Amino acid sequence: MSTSDNRSKDRLDAIIIGAGIAGMYQLYRLRELGFSVRVFESGSDVGGTWYWNRYPGARFDSESYSYGYSFSEELLQEWEWSEHFAPQPETLRYLGFVADKFDLRGDITFDSRVATATFDEDGNFWEIQTEGGERARATFLITAVGPLSAPTLPRFEGLDSFVGESHHTARWPHEPVDFAGKRVGVIGTGATGVQVIQEVAKTAAHLTVFQRTPNYCAPLGNRPIDEVTQKEIKDSYPEIFKKCRESHGAFLHASDPRSALEVTPEEREAFWEELYSQPGFGIWIGNFSDILIDQRANDLVSDFMRRKIRERVDDPEVAELLVPRDHGFGTRRVPMETRYYEVYNQKNVHLVDVKEVPIERIIPKGVKTGNAEYELDILIYATGFDAITGSFDRIEFRGEGGRTLKEKWADGPRTYLGIQTVGFPNLLTLVGPHNAATFCNIPRCIEQNVEWVTDLLRYMRDKGHERIAPLKASEDEWTKHVYDIAALSLLSKTDSWFMGVNQNLPDKKRTFLAYAGGSPAYRQKCDAVAANGYEGFVLN
Repeated sequence: MSTSDNRSKDRLDAIIIGAGIAGMYQLYRLRELGFSVRVFESGSDVGGTWYWNRYPGARFDSESYSYGYSFSEELLQEWEWSEHFAPQPETLRYLGFVADKFDLRGDITFDSRVATATFDEDGNFWEIQTEGGERARATFLITAVGPLSAPTLPRFEGLDSFVGESHHTARWPHEPVDFAGKRVGVIGTGATGVQVIQEVAKTAAHLTVFQRTPNYCAPLGNRPIDEVTQKEIKDSYPEIFKKCRESHGAFLHASDPRSALEVTPEEREAFWEELYSQPGFGIWIGNFSDILIDQRANDLVSDFMRRKIRERVDDPEVAELLVPRDHGFGTRRVPMETRYYEVYNQKNVHLVDVKEVPIERIIPKGVKTGNAEYELDILIYATGFDAITGSFDRIEFRGEGGRTLKEKWADGPRTYLGIQTVGFPNLLTLVGPHNAATFCNIPRCIEQNVEWVTDLLRYMRDKGHERIAPLKASEDEWTKHVYDIAALSLLSKTDSWFMGVNQNLPDKKRTFLAYAGGSPAYRQKCDAVAANGYEGFVLN
């Protein structure tokens, strides 16, 4: 495409927003095609999620060797993961290693947050402008902004009044934070909160956990990778990625085809005990096939998980505060933990139920609830993200007729394949809303997204096409399919980030943002669309 005569010299073939796992891989693939590409990244280096989320305890909860890139055999053999579930510093080193190996940084502009992106209908190009005022133009605009990259703070009064040290987990400082001898407060007990609480409790003089919604947490089962296992992993990468490719969520765990209701109580209990003792997401992803679609099955597994919480917490009253009652197991994202519940057996840890007694405000010396004041030296916000669409909302995308993407998606996203949306030609959204990669072992689905987009752009170049947009009928059909599939699952009955629900965003419309049909079904649909000449799109 870069040889087209009707293009100005300063116009690129593609601009990519984001230099995380998706943006790096998309850059690699488009350079292979000989395209002119520039990546704009708000951070000072590659890594995306793993660049920003440096909080203590941050790590994989899918197996390391199922998470890394699969496209290069040489890379697979060179890199060695030290643990089955790698910590954030190691993951960031890995992504830096990939950037060095494939010389990616030369095409990335760092410390450049994209503020606006505008489609020029006459010229058929996108123009972006960064917050620093830099402008660039390209035929195609590819977003790799991440599904959980727009952190949110609670809407408490007095947020700026706290005189101690405060951090959101997703904007953690690059320098270590010392908790020893300090009074620390953590607001939030989702997946991030669980990880950080485990670490802070080890050294803090006193830790106060402010919990609004308890979650079902399951043991991670992490351990180092020894030399023998390292060799076994490297020898079995084809089988590892094949297993991921075939499983619903692209994890190493595939659901059991049986129903929880068709086995005996003894068989059911033994199976759950086995899953609970195994490392990783097996208890969630590798469970009976009906626990997320049949309320009776879900009630049974939820009771099992509640018993596990009670068994691990010494104080019955504290245990009951940690037991979820407003949702069933697995209908929200399951946090993986290492002795999380045992933290509440420590004398230096205090749990505050802020659903019962809400936080009234942040005060200079700490947190004030309806019945107490908690004096703190450090305050940590593990308060989540404006999931999936939030990172799009923070950039002003203007498509045909000057309409913004935020306006179009005000009542919920509408897409075709989670990759394009009507009214925004040549905008391609990796890991976008209604894309299988939003409910997936994300690098596995990222590779599918990137390779599909790469094949599309190669096809367009070979056919002389320079513009692609979905038909409205295709968008309508896919959006309906996404909601129909979600309606079959208990996920859609529960308030969670899958549904766009975040207590810090009370005005956001409740609607399903991910794709629950599974990675294999999604890949099959995408492949069929491509095989039929990109059916459902208009190319010209």
